[in-house]
Amino acid sequence: MAAGALRSLLWWRPPCLLRRVVVNLTHDESSAIEGLLWQARGPWLTLKEAKALKASHPATDILGEVVIHRSQVSFLQVLP
Repeated sequence: MAAGALRSLLWWRPPCLLRRVVVNLTHDESSAIEGLLWQARGPWLTLKEAKALKASHPATDILGEVVIHRSQVSFLQVLP
């Protein structure tokens, strides 16, 4: 593989990385977490500036970073 092609693979990132997302969780269909998808390493997703979302309740700020295992994610929505 050419050195230029290898370098471009090292800088590739998923299109939803560094964007605002809503993570819908598997254990509770009425709750989700919104935040900036900061990092995706192995099975772990890291969100910054996160908010807990619950049906019929206002969003609640979450202090610090939120780390979620991919097995707990039902689906992920990328916000515009």
